[in-house]
Amino acid sequence: MTHAFAASLRPSVLHLPRGDWRTVLDCLCAHFPAIGRDIWLERMARGRVLDGEGNTLGPEHPYREALRVHYFREVAAETPIPFAEGVLHADEHLVVADKPHFLPVAPVGEYVEQTLLARLVRRLGNPDLVPLHRIDRLTAGLVLFSCNPASRGRYQALFRERQIRKVYSAIAPALPGQSFPLLRRTRLVKGEPFFLMRETEGEPNSETRVEVGERLGEHWRYVLHPVTGKTHQLRVHMAALGAGICNDPLYPHLLERARREIDDHRRPLQLLAQSLSFVDPLSGRERRFDSRLALSPDACR
Repeated sequence: MTHAFAASLRPSVLHLPRGDWRTVLDCLCAHFPAIGRDIWLERMARGRVLDGEGNTLGPEHPYREALRVHYFREVAAETPIPFAEGVLHADEHLVVADKPHFLPVAPVGEYVEQTLLARLVRRLGNPDLVPLHRIDRLTAGLVLFSCNPASRGRYQALFRERQIRKVYSAIAPALPGQSFPLLRRTRLVKGEPFFLMRETEGEPNSETRVEVGERLGEHWRYVLHPVTGKTHQLRVHMAALGAGICNDPLYPHLLERARREIDDHRRPLQLLAQSLSFVDPLSGRERRFDSRLALSPDACR
């Protein structure tokens, strides 16, 4: 039987842990119990499991603690995501992309080939591309990529030191009782289930400035300025204000699993990474990029 696979363009790396396995195959099967032995055998037969020097590893290759193993993540029959990314800028150091809703930035879970990174690597022919930051799969908008390992650290430092100014747009219910602009500063921690975040008492570790960009009747377009970059920060803060972002399957109410796991392409999350600006660490020039995508209040109905 033949199988159709979507495979990552770069290998993942595992240093084999301490154990008493006879072969590398035995160790991989024990370390990744969700991946069947037949799948590892098939990957090995296709040369998709390598050592640190790029030599293929077979089923009888002896186990050795700390052996560096390269393997390519694969998922069977990956469903295409029917929205195209845009490339707004590309030079020898940076690529700026417009990510559509529903497309992950990088491989995760069931997504390997259908990711912004994999698409850009193929499109631009540059395997050195690395995302400098992430936005949620359901969020659309700007993502910066480093395409040059020599300058990558300089651009990564901008994010680490909060030197990147980010602006988001969101469509959410009107808040006529609030005074704007307002600042939401709270402590965000892991919630339950594990993929949720929640606000709790304690020293704030998240901060968002919220402005009103346009009043559209029952829903307003908000302009969001995240000072920090916690997971789901904007979604949690807006929900806590009483204006959960339109079509959010997690906040303020977690949809049942069956509805969460099937994307409704007619109702994308109304959250957009609108603009990014910063002082370029190489040239010293001010740079700004703006998304060409737009939100749709009609999707809230």
